[in-house]
Amino acid sequence: MGEFELLAEIRKRLPAPGPHVRLGSGDDAAIVVPNRATATSVDALVDGVHFRRERASLAQIGRKALAAALSDLAAMGAAPGEAYVVLGVPGDLDEAGCLELLDGMVEVAAETETTLAGGDVTRAPGLTVAVTVVGHADDPGDLIRRDGARPGDLLVVTGELGAAAAGLLLLDHDDRHTGGSAEAALIARQLEPRARLEAGQALARAGATAMIDVSDGLGGDAVHLARASGVHLEIDADTLPLAAGVAEVAAASGCDPLELGIGGGEDYELLATLPPAALDRAAAGVGEAEGLTLTAIGRVDAGDGVEIRLPGGGNAAPGGFDQLG
Repeated sequence: MGEFELLAEIRKRLPAPGPHVRLGSGDDAAIVVPNRATATSVDALVDGVHFRRERASLAQIGRKALAAALSDLAAMGAAPGEAYVVLGVPGDLDEAGCLELLDGMVEVAAETETTLAGGDVTRAPGLTVAVTVVGHADDPGDLIRRDGARPGDLLVVTGELGAAAAGLLLLDHDDRHTGGSAEAALIARQLEPRARLEAGQALARAGATAMIDVSDGLGGDAVHLARASGVHLEIDADTLPLAAGVAEVAAASGCDPLELGIGGGEDYELLATLPPAALDRAAAGVGEAEGLTLTAIGRVDAGDGVEIRLPGGGNAAPGGFDQLG
């Protein structure tokens, strides 16, 4: 099967286009009629950096690639629209493997009502999946940026932290597995993350002033938000909602559970700021949208930087994953 035959087979698997798409995959370009505002983001996953083929199925790699890209739309409070995929195929990946990867993406597209509207296939020295996603909003003011946090706001996070980092430790050390359901859930958070799209929209409706997804680690992403907004963020580490099983994995690995919650990336939860009066509405909206908790973990003050206060006194460094580090 050559490139054109593979693309034809891929198009057969794609779900029906969404409401904004007038012409999807199959022509030189897609034709989309957007709402009044769109948010566009580009993300890429590379074998050996963001995943390893020997410990993730191709379908899981496809799911993760699309979910990670959609998480950026969640952080804007945007409704998902279209995705465009570039697949870099190494010599040891056959057509069946390409289609298995695509099937994982199709599952996420169906779950999130995202249209796979086009893309490209090329040879590459290692498996690479680059995804461009486009989200929609009725008005530009409905989209939440990183630069709107104000002194007096609360700092909140959706769901639970440290799960993906703990899952990665389990994958790195097979000898530490006990086979429990908590471990399986942690590994699933690493291999098959979910974009918090509905939670992001709920936070936007509730009045979030700034938002970012926790992809590089809570500490590192808090630094991005503080810098963009020109504010100081104070985080109480003892309030962080660590996922079940994180403490046990950390103990087996000889590290503090808070290290995984603060510096571990790829949880893809949402870190947001909002006025204190909006907390109850935001928590109710996030709970109704995705069954998630919303936890207040700190506050916004005048100044700059991020201060993470540890339970026993002292501060933790606001570290995170550096793509070029």
